[in-house]
Amino acid sequence: MKPKPTGRNVDPSDRAFGQRVQRFRKERGRTQAELAAALGKTSSWMSQVERGIQPVQRVDLLQQLADELGVSVQQLLPGSPADLGGQSSAPAPLALSNDLDETRRLISGHPALGTLLSGGSVGEGTSVEALRGDVDDLWELTHAGQLAQVSVLAVEMLPRLERAARTAPESDQAELFLLLSRAYQALSAAFVRQDEADAAWVAADRAVFAAERSGEPLHVCAGVFRMVQAFVRLRSLGQAEHAARTAIDALREQGDDSPQALSVLGSLHLAMALVHARASARAEAKTELAEARAIAARLGENRNDFNLEFGPVNVEIQAVSTAVDLGDAGEALDIGLTINAEDLSPERQGRLLMDLGRAHAQRRHGGEALDCLLRAEAVAPELIQTHQAARATIHELVLIAGPNAPRELLDLAERADALD
Repeated sequence: MKPKPTGRNVDPSDRAFGQRVQRFRKERGRTQAELAAALGKTSSWMSQVERGIQPVQRVDLLQQLADELGVSVQQLLPGSPADLGGQSSAPAPLALSNDLDETRRLISGHPALGTLLSGGSVGEGTSVEALRGDVDDLWELTHAGQLAQVSVLAVEMLPRLERAARTAPESDQAELFLLLSRAYQALSAAFVRQDEADAAWVAADRAVFAAERSGEPLHVCAGVFRMVQAFVRLRSLGQAEHAARTAIDALREQGDDSPQALSVLGSLHLAMALVHARASARAEAKTELAEARAIAARLGENRNDFNLEFGPVNVEIQAVSTAVDLGDAGEALDIGLTINAEDLSPERQGRLLMDLGRAHAQRRHGGEALDCLLRAEAVAPELIQTHQAARATIHELVLIAGPNAPRELLDLAERADALD
């Protein structure tokens, strides 16, 4: 998340954007209060936008602002012909800290179609080693919740990787298809975090296909796990359960006791627990959690096979989330307060704190809930500011507090766009 600038460190592009908003607003004879009200924002927020202190980072809000001012989005952006001084130049691209739109557009087509039609060859500099490093970086950014950087890297790297997997020497193709599967798994995970479940489904499906081409069946199962997550976000719980159960049954029939296989199997049981919790099937969710705990105990350590972060700690983090989904706030807090997640990724740490905040909110512990959500935001800002459950909790806390809502809560609600 791009930090909110203050004082002398205001980003010049944000300042220019704010000046443009102010100029259009005054030309139309509207006050800050009137424009802010039309956007469902406060006058203070609008003042900060015009001073460059509050960047407008959500595409939908930017479009709404442009509509209210009667201009195009491009006219609001620094670098367009409407710049003060009237010099015409190409409009600057919109830089959003949580935006995966470019990646979404990329995978809406087929990045390898040109290669398939032309029979092109691998371009210079597209070595397997370089692509391996790019995919590792993609996962690191995904775990850190830096989705803007995920998008930039994916748009640049994915077409090269698709092309390389289809044109490289046969000796390299298995590894390249495996890298392609890992890349699509990372994108699926990123799309899930932005509640773009349809795009997550597309990415997961391509991950499964590429993993099959690589000859790595455990990666196929890891791709299925990503698909289950997408189905849950789509509220297609029947599809999610079928996909997870099919993979679980296949893994158990194979009888692979390697740590890698156990990590995938345990993660799929956690996914099943999530499915049942969302369906309010308490007994079934508890059974799946017990299966995952048993597998984690066999592993005896926290691992990150296939970027699943499975192990004893992650099972308990999922147990907290499951308890919250089932409305068992007391159980969630009892479990969560015993967990030490400092060795896990920022996303996992943020998820635990978010769910503890949700649990406190269920018990009407407003101060504790806000504290957990603010700590989660400090660790994984985009998770709190884009996750549907987090935003719903923040909105609920604002309603409960009413006119006595603390400034910290209102500021958080502004950042998460959770006041409506």
